Amino acid sequence: MSGKAEKLQWHPAFCAATELELRQDLDVLELIPEYNLSKKPLQINLVIIKKMDWKRTLQNEIGHIMRGHNILEYKGPGDELTIDSFFKVIGYASLYKAQGIAVNKIPASEVTVSFFRNAYPKALFLELKKEGYILKKMYPGIYYVRGKVPFPVQVVVTSQLERKAHCSLRVLTTQVEMQDAELFLEQIHYLESKNERSNIDSVLQVSVNANKQVYSLLRRQNEMCEALRELMKDEIEKELENKLQQGRKQGLEQGLEEGLEQGEKLQLIRQVIKKLQKGNSVEETSDMLEEEPENIRKIYEIAATMAPDYDVEKIYQKL
Repeated sequence: MSGKAEKLQWHPAFCAATELELRQDLDVLELIPEYNLSKKPLQINLVIIKKMDWKRTLQNEIGHIMRGHNILEYKGPGDELTIDSFFKVIGYASLYKAQGIAVNKIPASEVTVSFFRNAYPKALFLELKKEGYILKKMYPGIYYVRGKVPFPVQVVVTSQLERKAHCSLRVLTTQVEMQDAELFLEQIHYLESKNERSNIDSVLQVSVNANKQVYSLLRRQNEMCEALRELMKDEIEKELENKLQQGRKQGLEQGLEEGLEQGEKLQLIRQVIKKLQKGNSVEETSDMLEEEPENIRKIYEIAATMAPDYDVEKIYQKL
């Protein structure tokens, strides 16, 4: 051997030694070296690390439990939160704690685990109580789990969270309530940074696609924000096209001229709005669409009172 110590492979040797130890019962045993816990790399839904001053309590109720390193597991609609998934994530948190760059670099006292689910996990809570764990409701929808757990743990039932303070989480469901959707859309007007807008778009895209009927109704009742307008663009255009066809049909039934006029005006308004959004002047739009400047000016003036959320139908009604 060379003077430099070789790196020994302890794990294969351990497996072999264990098989020797249990050789009398190998007929009823299956030994699987290097067992993979999943077909893909183990992943934690979200890790939140406090960059500095981790002893400061976060303002949001959900963050009151959080410390230096926080493991978050989210269960979407239809996903179960069982006793097994509970302990699986506790195991993930333990692995995370053990992966520090030095021994005890991440103390257990700095790790927390949070579970998020829309529906109340009745079966899980019953199992935890049966196992001797204590559940304490700290805030509406926020339950702390105490007992034989290595880290502080909370279970967040998003449907029970206080409505106004947590509308971003409450709209992540397939059964969104109208009031939650309205509050979330109202909140959009006060959040203007690029990162905030990106997060809003991500939440809104999922919520709208899962609750199209609610948002369609909301769209008809209220002025839309630009984010919602963009997400429902296809539906809006389809509805306008239906109205154009309906206008033409009405023209055939009640007088061709009247019906076509309505459809053509709706189409004109759509075209004018596109030019307005591009920054074209009244005169430029008039030339491009070959329409009288006075007609274009009226549409511009009415549209200006609705900017930036232009409503074609309302503009038509005010002409």
